[in-house]
Amino acid sequence: MTPQLQQAIKLLQLNNMELAEFVESELAQNPLLEKDDRDEREADDQSAKQETSDDMDKAFESVWTGGEEGKEPVGSAAASDFDGGSSMATVGAGGNRNFDDAEQSFENRMSRPETLREHLLEELHVSFDDPRDRMVGALMIDMLDESGYLRIYEDKTLSDRLGCSPDRLERLLKEMKQFDPTGVFAGDLRECLSLQLDEQGKLDTPMRALLDHLDLLARHEHTQLQEQCGVNETYLQDMIEELRALNPKPASKFDHFVVQTVVPDVLMKRLPKDLGGGWRVELNSETLPKVLVNQHYYTEVAKQARDKKDKAYLEQQLTSANWLVKAMDQRAKTILKVAAELIERQDAFFLYGIEYLRPLTLKDIAEKIDMHESTVSRVTNGKYIGTPRGIFELKYFFSTALSGRDGETYSAESIRARIKMMVEQEEPKKVLSDDAIVDLLGKEGVKVARRTVAKYRESMNIPSSVQRRRMKKH
Repeated sequence: MTPQLQQAIKLLQLNNMELAEFVESELAQNPLLEKDDRDEREADDQSAKQETSDDMDKAFESVWTGGEEGKEPVGSAAASDFDGGSSMATVGAGGNRNFDDAEQSFENRMSRPETLREHLLEELHVSFDDPRDRMVGALMIDMLDESGYLRIYEDKTLSDRLGCSPDRLERLLKEMKQFDPTGVFAGDLRECLSLQLDEQGKLDTPMRALLDHLDLLARHEHTQLQEQCGVNETYLQDMIEELRALNPKPASKFDHFVVQTVVPDVLMKRLPKDLGGGWRVELNSETLPKVLVNQHYYTEVAKQARDKKDKAYLEQQLTSANWLVKAMDQRAKTILKVAAELIERQDAFFLYGIEYLRPLTLKDIAEKIDMHESTVSRVTNGKYIGTPRGIFELKYFFSTALSGRDGETYSAESIRARIKMMVEQEEPKKVLSDDAIVDLLGKEGVKVARRTVAKYRESMNIPSSVQRRRMKKH
């Protein structure tokens, strides 16, 4: 396999964001490559022209009375096409003149909420004077997870990771576990709840026993809990209510974690009826990098090259640049071909929902578009498509088949969705067993084994019928 072919395969595996990082590195290495910013320049030119006509457009739109009956209603399928959203959605060509948006208000732009890290660092500096204590404490603050816990890894002790003595660590942790919000720096849920109960003066012997058996509480084994805690049912219920009043995630009140939303690589939108209807599929141009080979620069530099080594270098860079552009073009065509076939196969899903998701394999797509299964696998793994029903990873649409009545097949995902719906709609006095779910699915024409239902139910974290019955009693 040639280096060029290896590079093409690598590009196929990357999503748009990863591809953009790769292209940036290539731009830094190859002087013959340059960004294709023609669309940006055209957009800037259009923006400048539009700025002078904003007022005229508004005046025209205010008196426009024709053609409204032909517009799509707000709730129509066409209006619900995927829109990734944009922070600039309310900004006109001449700038946003509307200051009613809360995010753009003067007060919100001049102030911001305190982060958990900032809050804890203030407490750290008040509690400790020793610079070494402050340094180790700051490292521990940076190691907190999203819940505010300080997880200790089994393969390496915390003191080794921080490069401090166990005695120093024990002393610091004892003090820092008293920081606000109560429960931070706990090693697990039990310790987090213990710290909060201790602060409230409620950590008595029965409560300690309850915390030691949280697994029984999760399974609603109240009879066993009464025995372990040495209390009656009424006292146990009071203890459980006290636990429910605690905060299992003490860091939750601080808005300090940035959630990285998935950026789709491919977009699908509904085509208007006058264009034949159906779906349109396109690459997400906002995240897709574009590069060109600067032939003019190559010609100019080649004229100056006298040395054989310099000429060889230029030829090598030209070949590399041309191959990259070609590989990126081929990548785009391959992704669009796979995505278009997926959309065609799963059309019922996009129109009616998950219960209509068809069983599909990599081989099905590969044979249809005349490509190898490994190529389809690379295209669908780690890449996302924006649809009217949300953002999905391309591989989500591949699902094993379950046989049904008259030879009809159903996807595993659609069966999972049906099981979940049945459980959500069951009555407290008629909790469905796995056998009952098998019978109901059979009446709908779906042949599925009891162990398959149990496996699907467990994969969705749905408790057994016995556990659900206990939960609904309490």
